[in-house]
Amino acid sequence: MQVIISVGGKFHAFYLAQQLLKRGYLRQLITSYPKFEVRKYKIPLEKVSSIIIKEVLERSWGKLPCFIKKFYNPQFFISDSFDRIAAKKVKKADIFVGWSSFSLHSLRKAKELGATTIVERGSSHIEYQQEILKEEYDKFGLKFKGAHPRIVEKELEEYKEAEYISIPSLFVKKTFLKKGIPEAKLIHVPYGVDLGEFKQVPKEDNVFRVIYVGAMSLQKGVHYLLQAFFELKLPKSELLLIGKMNNEMKQFFRKYEGNYRWIGHKPKKELYRYYSQGSVFVMPSIQEGLAMVQVQAMACGLPIICTTNTGGEDLIENGKEGFIIPIRNVEKLKEKILFFYENPKECYEMGQAAKRKVQKGFTWDDYGERMIREYQRILSKSV
Repeated sequence: MQVIISVGGKFHAFYLAQQLLKRGYLRQLITSYPKFEVRKYKIPLEKVSSIIIKEVLERSWGKLPCFIKKFYNPQFFISDSFDRIAAKKVKKADIFVGWSSFSLHSLRKAKELGATTIVERGSSHIEYQQEILKEEYDKFGLKFKGAHPRIVEKELEEYKEAEYISIPSLFVKKTFLKKGIPEAKLIHVPYGVDLGEFKQVPKEDNVFRVIYVGAMSLQKGVHYLLQAFFELKLPKSELLLIGKMNNEMKQFFRKYEGNYRWIGHKPKKELYRYYSQGSVFVMPSIQEGLAMVQVQAMACGLPIICTTNTGGEDLIENGKEGFIIPIRNVEKLKEKILFFYENPKECYEMGQAAKRKVQKGFTWDDYGERMIREYQRILSKSV
C-alpha cells in the first residue's frame, strides 16, 4: 500500500505522514510548508513536495492594512492555486488523502492515476459550520465573514467526488449524516497526542485554576466561559486563557476585565507546563472537529469540561474523565466548574482517569494503527 498526502498547511497531516512512513506506506507528502519545517518530523525530503507559494501569499496578505482587506478575499485564490500546483505533482499511488478545500484538482488527478481518493475534513460539514457560526455572530450583532462562497462550493464538490471522507469525531459524523452524506462514505478516526511532548509535572500552588487554550474567538465559545467564571466568583481561583486574540472578542474581554488572566499565544512545546498548573480544562466551543488541546490537557492530568460540539464525546465518558455539556449553556458550565471546585478529590481522580485514557488509546501510534486499518479496509473493498 502506498499513500499520498496533500495538505495546504500542516494540521495533523505530518503526524499521519510519520505513521505511514513508520510502516513503509508513505509515497509522498505534498505541503505548503518549507522542507526545513518538514525535516523536524523526520520525513525524508525526497518524499516531500513543498509548495510554499500558499504560505507566502497567505502571510503577506495578513500583513496588509485592514482597509485593503475589505475589498478582496483571497481565500479561494490561495487554496485553489495550491491545489492546481499540487495536482501536477501527484504521483501514482494506491490512496490519495487530500485536505478539504485544497484538493479538488489533486484528487481528480489521483483518480486518473488509479488511486482511491479520500478527503480529510477536520471540522464539521462546511454548510453546518457556516450556519451555526453565522447564528452565533448574529446573536451578538457581529458581522460573520465565514468561508469564501467558492470555498464552500469547492468543498461540497470534493465531498461528492471523493470516494471517502475522513473525519475525527462523532460530532462531525452527525453533521455529515444530517447533510445527507452516506455513512458508508465516512472514515471516523479520532486524533492523538504526543506523550513525550505532553506530560504532567507537579502543580506548584493550591489555586483552583480553570484553563482554556485556543483562539479567543466566538467559534471557541470563550465569551461563555468568561461569563460563567465571572458569575461564580470563586475564592482562591483563576481563569487562565492562552491563545491569540480575535478582534471580535475584545468587547467581551473589556466587559470581564479583572476576572481572568490572558497570556496570549505560547509555543506548543511549553503548553504542558501550563496544563500541569491547572485544575480543570474547559473547551466551550460552538463547533469544531476534535479540539486537540483536549487530548493534550488530558495527557497532563486534567479533567475536561467540553461542549457536545468539540469532539469530546470521542475522548471522555461523561462523569468519568470530565463532563460534556450543551453549547452556549452558561448555567451548566458553572455547575460543572463548581463541582470540580467543591470536590478536589474527584477533580484529581477524574484528571488521572483522563491521563490513563489518553495513554491507553489516544497516542499518535493509536491514531496511525486505526487509520491504516481503515485504509486497508477500503482497499480490500476495491479489489
